[in-house]
Amino acid sequence: MTNPHSEQALEQQLGDPWDDSQPVGFSQVLAADERGELLDAGERLLDTFGLSAEFVPVPEGGRLTGLDRLIRIMRAVFRRDPCLGLGYGASSLIAAVNVWTAGTPEQRRSVAELLLRKRKLACGYYELAHGNDLAHAEFEALPSGEGLSLNGTKQVISNIHRADAVVLFARTQAGLGSRNHSQVLVDLTRLPRERVTQLPRFRTVGMRGVPLGGVTFQDCPVPPDAILGTPGQGLETALKSFQVTRVALPGMFLGIVDTGLRATIRASLDRTVYGRAVTDLPQTRSVLADTFADLLLCDAFATVAARGVHLLPREASVTTAAVKFLVPRVLMDAMGRLSTVLGARFYLRGGDAAVFQKLMRDLQPVGFGHLARVAGQMTLLPQLPLLARRGWAKPTPAPAGLFRLDAPLPALPFESLAVSGGGQDGLMGSLRDGLESLGDGPLREVRQRMEAYGLELEDLRHKSALLPPRELTVTASPASYELTAHAISLQAASACFNVWRQQADDAFLGDPAWLLAALHRLDVWRGRAQGPLPEAVRARLFTELMARHEDVRAFDLSRSPLTGWRPPPA
Repeated sequence: MTNPHSEQALEQQLGDPWDDSQPVGFSQVLAADERGELLDAGERLLDTFGLSAEFVPVPEGGRLTGLDRLIRIMRAVFRRDPCLGLGYGASSLIAAVNVWTAGTPEQRRSVAELLLRKRKLACGYYELAHGNDLAHAEFEALPSGEGLSLNGTKQVISNIHRADAVVLFARTQAGLGSRNHSQVLVDLTRLPRERVTQLPRFRTVGMRGVPLGGVTFQDCPVPPDAILGTPGQGLETALKSFQVTRVALPGMFLGIVDTGLRATIRASLDRTVYGRAVTDLPQTRSVLADTFADLLLCDAFATVAARGVHLLPREASVTTAAVKFLVPRVLMDAMGRLSTVLGARFYLRGGDAAVFQKLMRDLQPVGFGHLARVAGQMTLLPQLPLLARRGWAKPTPAPAGLFRLDAPLPALPFESLAVSGGGQDGLMGSLRDGLESLGDGPLREVRQRMEAYGLELEDLRHKSALLPPRELTVTASPASYELTAHAISLQAASACFNVWRQQADDAFLGDPAWLLAALHRLDVWRGRAQGPLPEAVRARLFTELMARHEDVRAFDLSRSPLTGWRPPPA
């Protein structure tokens, strides 16, 4: 019997998006997008499924177990309507993670109860004047009387106009020290209305249905127990919480490209050029196979990093920042290439391909969202010298469970997340693990590629160890930032290689073709290779891709059946 709270159950309830009679069909999604609204029928369906319970840890009464499981469930929503994915769910997750990380038992109970009642939670980190520079945030929650007094404006917050509570990053002490900010959990339903001013909604190019607004507080009283965690640790709490959300959101956004690829295949099968179906053209097959390889690359990296939050929580600051930097760029580039296959159809606002343009617009926030890609580099840069002297000098492989996709995981250890990995990097420690077992047979090419990555790691280690302190700050030279990009690409290679090794008995994931394809795409991304996939690899991936399209299965590592979707027309 199907688990009523599984990914397959949600897929079944959401139904076939190409069926106009379905409440979350693409025609309804596009109509809501034209109106700039969240799809009401979609929200009701997600309420029935109880999606908000997926953001609440099991000890607090919810269903949040594995971060990789949460990502897969949310992909079911993002495949159909990214606005629902972000506006209904992910916005609440971004706020709630701070509470699970630093909140008191009472604060955790309060937020859990709110989400389990299917209410909304909002999060206000940033201010337009300061962007990602949280240390200079001006919004205040200063002591006043027996509690705190809120003063200032947060301009761009998802769901602020309809949330019951909001987590606000606020200055709780005068001055510019690193301990002058805290996070404050504010119950919006209990504030004096005359002290709170809702600002007009922002209209956006992508994610049109997600309500973005601002709020101004003037001498607004809140109780003293509103602060999350120890006063002055707001920045530390945020940096720990980012380790969950900056891998979860890019992982969820893979669902957008899954549907973009599926829509492109449908449109290409339906068109002929010079008497041939578009999918028969070598260039089309090359683009489709490249995109499939990109999805496998991104999913391997995001899934390993998500599992790492459970298994190697003290190292999560490194791996999740790396995912945030690499995965958004690969996904956005992939959608851009798919648009070239659609040609003029990419601009159409009707027909089967109409959803593609919305998906491409909705994908853009993955590149910045609540934490810009460059901020991920800034997380890695100061850690490079210590990584070079410890984790990369004496590599220790990560546990095999990090890469076994069906292996059980312990509960999310929010209390063990750390701002720095202390120089340890199990993912990089597994880069060369198991190479001696590959020999000189059919797997020789895999071994040669991974040995080459190992030599690159040695070069990276030497350069990183020599970085002077001035090159570890925001004013570092482009060459120093490039070292972070180099480290990220080697981590991604290790993730793909070890996922392949640990799935040796799987007919597809145990085939070196997908691994070689993912590594080729990785090398193209970092400028170390050019051109399409090798012919034999391309043919293997294209065959698998079309089989999944006909069987209506996900294009990620899971190959899970998209129950509720009808098979494509013959």
